[in-house]
Amino acid sequence: MKLVTIDAPALDRRAAGRAGAMLATGEILDIARAKREGSLEAWIPGSVRGILAGGPAGLDAVRRLVDEAESARDSERERWREDQVLLPAATRLLSPIPDPAMILSVGSAYRSHLEEMKAQAPKNPSGFIKVMATLAGTGAPIVLPPQNPAMVDFEGEFCCVIGTPFHNVTEDQAMRHVAGYTICNDVSARDWVEAAMGPREPQAAAAGWRLNHLGKQFPGFCPVGPVLLTRDEVPDPPDLRLTTRLNGDVMQSARTGDLIFSVARTLSYFSRWYRFSPGDIVTTGSPAGVGYGRDPRVFLKPGDVVSVEVEKIGVLTNPVKCAPPA
Repeated sequence: MKLVTIDAPALDRRAAGRAGAMLATGEILDIARAKREGSLEAWIPGSVRGILAGGPAGLDAVRRLVDEAESARDSERERWREDQVLLPAATRLLSPIPDPAMILSVGSAYRSHLEEMKAQAPKNPSGFIKVMATLAGTGAPIVLPPQNPAMVDFEGEFCCVIGTPFHNVTEDQAMRHVAGYTICNDVSARDWVEAAMGPREPQAAAAGWRLNHLGKQFPGFCPVGPVLLTRDEVPDPPDLRLTTRLNGDVMQSARTGDLIFSVARTLSYFSRWYRFSPGDIVTTGSPAGVGYGRDPRVFLKPGDVVSVEVEKIGVLTNPVKCAPPA
């Protein structure tokens, strides 16, 4: 099942957008409008995060609606289109989870990427928190920050989305808390990479890495989407093809099975400190092919279009724009 968040007014004013599901045709089922009063589905929350918080029962209720829509006769589907229960495939979407409590961005995860960045593999997973203002959906523009526009890079990443709360779990326990998978582009201003890589003095290197991570915190620098593919749709652990294209040209191509650390290892490791909640997004790092690692280097410029595709999940596409005049 593919869950989405429709860019439309929420019935619950506290939520961003409305929960939906993508059908096999690409059309979007508006869950709020598909629910029937007095039915078992009437209690389904209005947000994807709320649905996940409802546990297996919430997902099962949505799945029943999706199955009904998939098996509906043509005449019934046409009526649903007229009533805007079924929306066009081109419907604007937000991030599948537009309101996570946490975005944990994991890096240094593919050996191929570490080689191109001339970095050593860590002994344990490494990562940092991305602020909520970085979150965007498919189709949203990547705006080049006017203060640092010249070295903005792309990093296609496979992500997992948390389904149930957990803290301090083992690797064997970790995957049972995963609701599903999505895609992100960990957009990065590379102005400070050399400051992070060059110094041998620990304090200077640490300061460089802090600046390097700040280069990933600009508004809109974490597009996520287009869908949340529920975990029952893919093998466990997943081994999926990830492809990043810049203006149609393939820049990154790898399988998620090539990660240095498995998803289970990553989640278990960070759960020593963090308490994860339903809807939290955990990226898993980027493979080789980023612009900074190329010779000559390739950075994003206005008019570019970046697409990150992960098989079975879909394609996350974002145009690149200049910041509007102040």
